Amino acid sequence: MLESMVFHHIGIATDSINKTSKYYLNAGYHMTNIISDTIQKVNIVFLSKSNMPLIELLEPISEDSPVTKIIKKNGVTPYHVCYEVEDINQSVAALRKMRFMPLFKSVEAIALDNRKICFLFNKEIGLIELLEK
Repeated sequence: MLESMVFHHIGIATDSINKTSKYYLNAGYHMTNIISDTIQKVNIVFLSKSNMPLIELLEPISEDSPVTKIIKKNGVTPYHVCYEVEDINQSVAALRKMRFMPLFKSVEAIALDNRKICFLFNKEIGLIELLEK
């Protein structure tokens, strides 16, 4: 299962996309427009640079956003790695057998062209996001 997953991006929780993105922009990254995802309760922007990992900055838009808790506990921090998969339902089922726990059923992600995503947690790996191709 894991051998078929393809790295997509690193997700970073931030309390300010504008403040955090300045460091990446100064390093030569290019930024997409900010997208507001009311389902995930975050503002999202992607930062890209040739031959470098894609970075996703997530800023909470409400106190009940999952990102709010992460920031309060750790400050600005990387908190998930995203992998692309062919079939999200099949991948979630396979990862469940490996003791990954889905945090919710797969949903469409506004910032990723309404492709399906699902977050899963395993205490030995941490939080991962699956993104259906």
